[in-house]
Amino acid sequence: MPASSTMLLFPMSSECVQRQGVLEGTQGSLEPNLKRGRLLVLTGPSGVGKGTVVRQLRQRHPELYFSVSVTTRSPRPSEQEGVNYFFRSREEFFRLIEAGELLEWAQYAGNFYGTPRDAVLDKLSQGQDVLLEIELAGARQVSQHCPEAIRIFLSPPSLQELERRIRERGQDSEASIERRLQQAQQELDAQDEFDYVIVNDDLEQALLQLETLLYPKWPEPEVPAT
Repeated sequence: MPASSTMLLFPMSSECVQRQGVLEGTQGSLEPNLKRGRLLVLTGPSGVGKGTVVRQLRQRHPELYFSVSVTTRSPRPSEQEGVNYFFRSREEFFRLIEAGELLEWAQYAGNFYGTPRDAVLDKLSQGQDVLLEIELAGARQVSQHCPEAIRIFLSPPSLQELERRIRERGQDSEASIERRLQQAQQELDAQDEFDYVIVNDDLEQALLQLETLLYPKWPEPEVPAT
C-alpha cells in the first residue's frame, strides 16, 4: 500500500458559521454565549476503512462523542448491541422514523441505517463534539437540516483497491460485493459535495490528517529574548 495520503480542501459556506441552533425547531433555545459542540459527519464507501479510522480517533480523543447508529441488518460475530449498532427489526426501524426519532436515515445494500436524534442534540447542546459515521444519503439529509456540520469524505485510492479490501475481509457474498461496488462508484462521484476529502491509502497518514483537521495544534507564540 502506498505510504502517502491526500487531503483535498473545499471552502465551507458562511451559513455554517452564521446558523443558530442545531436543527429546525431548536433556534433560540440556548444562551447566546453558550459554546455548542461541533457536528462532524464522516462518509465514505463500504470497505474504505471508516470504522478503523473512527475507532483509533476515539482512542486518541475520548472526549469525542460517537453516535451509535440504528440498523436493520444482522449483527456480525464481533459486533455488540449498543456498541457497534442498535440492531432493530424493520418494523421497529419504521416506527422510529414515524416518531421523528431519527436525525437521518437511509437504505444501503438492502438494509436501513439511521442516527438517533435526541442523543446527538443533547451532546451538542452540552458543548460536546459529535461524530456521525453515516452513508451518503444520510449525510445529505444532515446537510439540509444542519449546514454548519463539518462534512468529511473518506475515499479509497481507487475502486480496484476498494474491491480488494472488501473481498479480503470475507464478510460479503458475491452479489453483496457487486452492490457495494456499484454504490461506491455513486459515492465517489459525490465526494465534491463534502468540505474535506481524505484519501485513505495509508491508515496512519489518513488518521493523522483527520486528527490535524479536527484538532489543529496552534504554534506557541514566540517569547522575545530578554
